[in-house]
Amino acid sequence: MPLSVLDLSPVPSGTRPSEALHETLELARTAEAAGYYRYWLAEHHNIRSVVSTSPEVMIAAVAAATSTIRVGSGGIMLPNHSPLKVAETFRVLGGLYPDRIDLGIGRAPGTDQRTALALRRSREALGADDFTEQYAELRAYVEGFPAGHPFEPISAQPDDVPLPPVWILGSSTYGGQAAAALGTGFAYAGHFGTLDPAGVIAAYKENFQRFENDGEPRAMLALAAIVAETEERAQALARANALSMLRLRSGRPGPLPSPEEAADYPWSDAEEAAVEEWAGLVSVGTPDQVAADLLRRANKANADELIITTNIHDPAERRRSFELLAQAWGLKPR
Repeated sequence: MPLSVLDLSPVPSGTRPSEALHETLELARTAEAAGYYRYWLAEHHNIRSVVSTSPEVMIAAVAAATSTIRVGSGGIMLPNHSPLKVAETFRVLGGLYPDRIDLGIGRAPGTDQRTALALRRSREALGADDFTEQYAELRAYVEGFPAGHPFEPISAQPDDVPLPPVWILGSSTYGGQAAAALGTGFAYAGHFGTLDPAGVIAAYKENFQRFENDGEPRAMLALAAIVAETEERAQALARANALSMLRLRSGRPGPLPSPEEAADYPWSDAEEAAVEEWAGLVSVGTPDQVAADLLRRANKANADELIITTNIHDPAERRRSFELLAQAWGLKPR
């Protein structure tokens, strides 16, 4: 089963945010050498713990820093962008890096409502429920509009480059339904989604619409994992990740704390209970323990691929986590 990387470019406490961008390039090189299949960049805005604000820029940088790994968006939040601009951007990326680019798209804002309003420029756009119309427009800039359409003369350049393979992302049933209806790949956000991925993926595959020249349904499951040489160290790293999640979900996001910060934090009973409730979202332990848990979860969900996100304070430990997982998974180093 292919194993890939989802990178949010986390910002460790005590560092400059821009350093996380350079660490993304280092992790991408590590992932490629370890044998990972894809490297996807997320889109988030106005969150101090991550700097994944411009996936299209980082895709270009990661693709330039590597040579074989597929690179894509996990994802472009389509309502935040003009469909024409997305089509143009990904045709340019596809022209620069043929057969290596993926276009993952979603409909969530990737931020709070105030920031979403700043991105979308109007309350009408903020409240619009027109994802499928936006997607159809995006494809039409590549495949052509119907005769008489006001945008018929417009095509995304360079027009000799196909649109990269499209994946629709989702953390609810909507994403799977949209991907099935539109005949695209589907990536379920199991690293924070609360639904049973098995049901969402099953519905996607059962309802998948095959269009001319399109392939079979393909489901990717995103999961969080933290791997270390010892179970004790993995649990310490996971504790820091839990503190970061707690701060984010309580409306006070900040840089990713270190294990030492998490150990010194005065946890309340309510916070401990919340962390315990979220614990199942992250696979934590030694390489063999995590690989076995991820495989179990992937098989239970009937996923075709896994994509892993890992948030660890020390960039070297984060890279090592991915290396250890790759070895336990049996990936072939490049």
